[in-house]
Amino acid sequence: MDPSALEQDAVKFAQMAVRNDQNGRFTEAVFYYKEAAQALICAGMAGSKLDAIQEKINEYLDRVQALYSAVQSQSCKGVPLKTKQQMDLERAHFLVTQAFEEDEKDNSDEAVELYTEAVELCLKTANETSDQTLQAKLKQLARQALDRAEALKDSVTKLSQERKHAAAKASQPVRTFQPLGSDFSLNDKPQLSRIQGSDLSSQGQLYSAEEIEVLRKTSKINRIEYVPFMSVDLKERFAFPMPFSDRAGKLVLSPKQEALFSRWVRPDDLCNNPTMIYTISSFSIKQTVVSDCSFVASLAIGAAYERRYNKKLITSIIYPQNRKGEPEYNPCGKYMVKLHINGVARKVIIDDYLPVDHNGELLCSYSNNKNELWISLIEKAYMKVMGGYDFPGSNSNIDLHALTGWIPERIAMHSDNQKFNYEGTFKMLYQRFHKGDVLITTATGIMSEEEGERWGLVPTHAYAVLDIREYKGLKIIQLKNPWSHLRWKGRYSDKDEKSWTPALQKYLNFDPKTAQKIDNGIFWISWEDLSRHYDVIYLSWNPGLFKESTCIHRMILPTIENLLRWLFTRLEAKRFITQVYSMCKFTFSKIPFPYTHNKRVNGQWKGQSAGGCGNYRDTYKMNPIYQITAEKTGPLLIELRGPRQYSVGFEIVTVSTTGDNEFHKKTSGDYRCGFCYSEIERVSAGVYNIIPTTFLPHQEGPFFLDFHSTIPLKITQLQ
Repeated sequence: MDPSALEQDAVKFAQMAVRNDQNGRFTEAVFYYKEAAQALICAGMAGSKLDAIQEKINEYLDRVQALYSAVQSQSCKGVPLKTKQQMDLERAHFLVTQAFEEDEKDNSDEAVELYTEAVELCLKTANETSDQTLQAKLKQLARQALDRAEALKDSVTKLSQERKHAAAKASQPVRTFQPLGSDFSLNDKPQLSRIQGSDLSSQGQLYSAEEIEVLRKTSKINRIEYVPFMSVDLKERFAFPMPFSDRAGKLVLSPKQEALFSRWVRPDDLCNNPTMIYTISSFSIKQTVVSDCSFVASLAIGAAYERRYNKKLITSIIYPQNRKGEPEYNPCGKYMVKLHINGVARKVIIDDYLPVDHNGELLCSYSNNKNELWISLIEKAYMKVMGGYDFPGSNSNIDLHALTGWIPERIAMHSDNQKFNYEGTFKMLYQRFHKGDVLITTATGIMSEEEGERWGLVPTHAYAVLDIREYKGLKIIQLKNPWSHLRWKGRYSDKDEKSWTPALQKYLNFDPKTAQKIDNGIFWISWEDLSRHYDVIYLSWNPGLFKESTCIHRMILPTIENLLRWLFTRLEAKRFITQVYSMCKFTFSKIPFPYTHNKRVNGQWKGQSAGGCGNYRDTYKMNPIYQITAEKTGPLLIELRGPRQYSVGFEIVTVSTTGDNEFHKKTSGDYRCGFCYSEIERVSAGVYNIIPTTFLPHQEGPFFLDFHSTIPLKITQLQ
C-alpha cells in the first residue's frame, strides 16, 4: 500500500483525536489516537520515510493510556442523551432527505408521502416541546416539506390520470417474465422468471420453473423468508415517523447474554452522536459474549482489506446509503444488509435494538468507538439469519462468503493432513495476500486449558490474518484475536526479549515495549509456530480471479466429480443452489448416479457412546462400530449426517478380504459440520468396520449412516 496514503490517514486521525481531546470527548479521542498510531505503524511497514515515526506512535499511545481514566470517569457520570423531541427532529430530517431523493428520481408518489409524514411529525413535535429554538427548527422544516409536497401533488394527479387512461386502452398483456422482488413469495406458484438486477443474472439468465422453486424453498431460513437481493430492493423504504421495529421480533439471546442481560436499547440510548462509520478499521472491532469468533474475525479481515485497498468490500453491504454509496445512520432505526446465503445475495431487514447488561455495556460485538454502529448491525443481521445470538459458531469460510461472496477454500495443517505443504503454502499465502487476491483467517484446534494458558491461545478459536512478512528467512504472520485481548505468549510475542532484534523491529516497525502497554489482541507469530499450534487456514478468493487466464487454483477433477454427483442427488429434492467456478469451459449437467442399493443405519449417540475423534484415546474406543460385509467387488459410497453444530467424520477399516484390497484404513477426510462422505470406486469382497465419530466427545444427537452400492451388503452393529 502507498505509504503516503497511510501518512495522510495518520494526520487526519491525529487532528480528529486532538479536536475531540480538546472538547472533552475522550472516548472519541482514544479511538482516533489509536487509529493514528496504527496508520503510522502500517506506513512504516510500507516504507515510510517520516522522521521519528516510532516516537510519534509512542506519543499517541501514551495519550491513549492517559485518557483511559478520563474515559472511565465520563462513563460513570453519564453523558446527557437526546430528548424525544430532538430525536423526532432527526427523524423528520431523515424523512425529508429520503423524500428529496425520491423527488429527484421522479418518484412523485413516494416523495409526497414522505414529505407529508415529515410535516405531520414536525407539527406534532413542535406542540410537545417548550424549547423555542427547537420549535423554530421544526416549523421551518415543516414549511419546506409542505411547500414541496404541495408543488408535487398536481403532477402526481396528472400522472395518475394518464396512467388510468393508458390502462383503459391497453389490452390484457400475457406476462412471460416476472422479477423476483417484492412479489416473490414462498406461496407463489413456480413459473419461468428472470431475476433482474441480481448478481445471479447480470447477463439476463433465464431460470426454469424447477430452479425458481429451488430459489423459493431456499429463501426460507429459520422460519423467516430472505428473498434474493434485487435492484428493486434499492428502493426499500427506511424513513418512518416512528422508530422502526422488526416484525420478526427480538433475536434469541445466548446463555451468556441471558445471564448478563438487562434490556434492549437503541443507539440513542447509548450515546449522543451515533454514526454508522467513523473509519473502517479491523483494530476497532471487539467481540463480546456471542460465540461467533469466526464471524468477527471475518469482519476484521474484510475491514482490513477495505482499508488497505480502498475497495468497499464491507461498507457496500449495509443500507441506507447516501449518494456516495456510503452507509449512513438512520434515526428511524431500520437497516438492510445484503448477505450471500444459500447460493445468492439476499436482503436481511433488521432494526437497531441491541442488547446491553445492567451497566449499559453492549452484549454483542461493537466498535471501540461506542458511537460507531456498523459492526453491531452487520453482526445482528448475520445472527438473525443464523437463528439468533445463541449461534453455535461456524467457520470463516462460511462467514466470509456470507459477507463478501468470495470463494472459500480450507487448508488443514494438523498432523493428520499428509498433503500439507509447509513451504509451498506460505509462499502462496504471501504472494496472494499482498496482491489482494485472498482474505485469510486461521483457527486453533483442541488443546487443554493448561496448554492454552501457556501459549496465550484460545482452543477452537478463529483469528484474523492481518499481515504476512518474510525477513531473512523468517516467515512471520500478524494475527488478531477477535476478543481484542489475550495474545500469543511464545516466540515473537511482545514479551519475548530474545527474538526481537533491532533490525527485525525496524523492518516490522514493531516495538515490544510499546505493545505491552495495551493488549489489543494483535500479535506476531512465526509461520513455524502457527502451523504447529493452529489447526486450519481458511481462504476466501476474489471471484474475479476465475476470469483470468492464469487462475490461482488447482482443482482436482475427481474431487469435483464426486462433489457434483452428491450435489445432484440432493438437487433432485430441490434443497440446494449450486454455483461452480472454473477457469475453463465445461459441461454442467446431471450425471447418472451408479449406486442403486441404499441401506441406512441410524442411531442416537449418547454419553460414552459418542467418544470423539482419535485425539481422545480414552473415549475413542467407545464410539459405535458398524460392520459391513460385501459379497462381491464393487463401488461403495458412505454418507454420515448429524446435527449441523457438530463436526463429524468416520473411518473405514479393512477386517478381511477375499482378494486384493487397496487400503487397510480409509477416512472421510477432515471433519465437517453436519455431513461428510467417502466414495470408494472399488471395494473388494470382504468385511469392513465403519467407525463414525464426532470431533469432540460426548456430543449427543440423531446420526445417520447411508450406504449406497450396486453390490449386496450385509450390515450389523458391533457396539
